[in-house]
Amino acid sequence: MSAEETGVDGPLASEMSRPGLTPLQRARAIIGGSAGNLVEWYDWFAYSSFALYFAPHFFPKGDPTAQLLQTAAIFAVGFFARPLGAWLMGLYADWKGRRAALAMSVAMMCAGAFAIAVLPDARQIGALAPLGLLAARILQGLSVGGEYGASATYMSEMAGRARRGFWASFQYVTLIAGQLLALGVLILLQNLMDKAVLEDWGWRIPFVLGGLLAVVVFWIRRGMDESPSYEAARAEGAERARTMMLFARFPRESAIIFVLTAAGSLAFYAYTTYMQKFLVNTAGFSKTAATTVTAAALVIYMLAQPLFGWISDHLGRKTTIAFAFLAGAVATYPVMSALAGTTSEGAALGLVVLLLVILSGYTAVSGLVKAELFPAHVRALGVALPYALANALFGGTAEYVALWFKDVGNESGFYVYVSAIMAAGFLVAARLRNTNVHSLIRED
Repeated sequence: MSAEETGVDGPLASEMSRPGLTPLQRARAIIGGSAGNLVEWYDWFAYSSFALYFAPHFFPKGDPTAQLLQTAAIFAVGFFARPLGAWLMGLYADWKGRRAALAMSVAMMCAGAFAIAVLPDARQIGALAPLGLLAARILQGLSVGGEYGASATYMSEMAGRARRGFWASFQYVTLIAGQLLALGVLILLQNLMDKAVLEDWGWRIPFVLGGLLAVVVFWIRRGMDESPSYEAARAEGAERARTMMLFARFPRESAIIFVLTAAGSLAFYAYTTYMQKFLVNTAGFSKTAATTVTAAALVIYMLAQPLFGWISDHLGRKTTIAFAFLAGAVATYPVMSALAGTTSEGAALGLVVLLLVILSGYTAVSGLVKAELFPAHVRALGVALPYALANALFGGTAEYVALWFKDVGNESGFYVYVSAIMAAGFLVAARLRNTNVHSLIRED
C-alpha cells in the first residue's frame, strides 16, 4: 500500500510498510482477547439478567417496579465506577501494556462475581445487604471500565488493515455473546429448577459460574502476545500518557467519542438489557417469554456484527455509524410503541431484531473507530475515558430513566429521549473523518 493510498508519507508511511502479524498470531490474539471479553461481559450482564429474581432479596419492600428501580439504581452506580476504572486501566494499558491491563481487569471481575454469589440478603444482614451488593457492583464497574478500552485497543491493533472492521467487530460479538450466555444460563435454570428454588437461591449460580470462568481467562490472558503498536511506541520512547494530555491535545477526538458513545450506549441498553423488563412490565409477557424473545434477538444481533464490520471495510466506518444513528432516531418511537401493544412473541421478536440490526452499524465498529482516532501512546486512555463517562451518564442510567418515565405515567417520553440522543449522534457521525483512510493505527 503506497503513501498516496494511505494518505500518509515520510516516517509514518515507512512504519506502515513493516511486516504485519502472521495469520496464526492474529487469530490467536483475536481469540484470546475475545474469550476474556466474553467472560467480562457475561459477569456484567448476569446482574441485569437475574435482577428480576434477586431484587426482592436485597430490596424486600415495595412492588416489583419499585424493587427494579432500586436494583437499576445500583446498576447505574456500577456504571459510574466505570470512568474511574477506564481512567486507571487506560493509563495502565498505555504505560505497562495492553496484555497486563486485560489480565488485571478480568481478575477484578472475578472478585466481584464471587462477592455477589456469596452475599447474604436483607433477611440476614438487613441494610448491609444492598450496601454489599453496591460494593461488588462498583468493583465490577471498575473492571468493565478498564476492559472496554483495553480490549478495543488491543483487538483493533491486532486486526489487519485490510479487514480491520471485520476482525474488530468480534469485540461486540463477544460482548453480545456474554449477554447471551447470561440469558442462556437464565433460560437453563428456568427450565431445570423449580421457580421457588430459583427465586430463593438459584440466582446465585450464574455468579459462581462467572467467577470460575474469569479464573480460567486470567491465565489465558497472561499468555497473550503484546500489541505491536504498544511495543513500537515503547521502542520509540513515545511520551508517557497523562490525563490532561488527552483533553488538552485531543479535545475534538474526546468530544466525538463522548457523543457517539452517548447515543450508542443509550440505544444498546434500551434495546437489550431494558428490553427484557419492558416486555414483562409493559407488554405483559411472562418472564420466561420475555427472556426467550430477548435471547433469540441477541443471537441475530451477534451474527450481524461481522457483517457490518465487513461492510465498514468497504463503505467506511463513518457510513455505517451515520446509518445506525439516523435510522435509530427515526425508528425508535414507532417500534417501541408497537412493542408496548403487541401480544405475539413472533411480532415482538421481529420488532426487537429490527432495532438491533439498525444499531449494528454502530456497535460493530464502535471500539475500532475510537482506537483509530488516537496515536498508540495515549490510545487506550483515549478510547476508554470519554467512552466510560458517556456510558455512565447515558447507558448506565437507561433502565432507571425508562422506569422513571413509566412510574410517572409517561412511558413514551423515554422513546423520545432515545431518539433525540441518537439524532445528536448522527450529526456527529456525519462529520466524522474517514478512519478507513486516515487511521492512526500505524501497524498492519
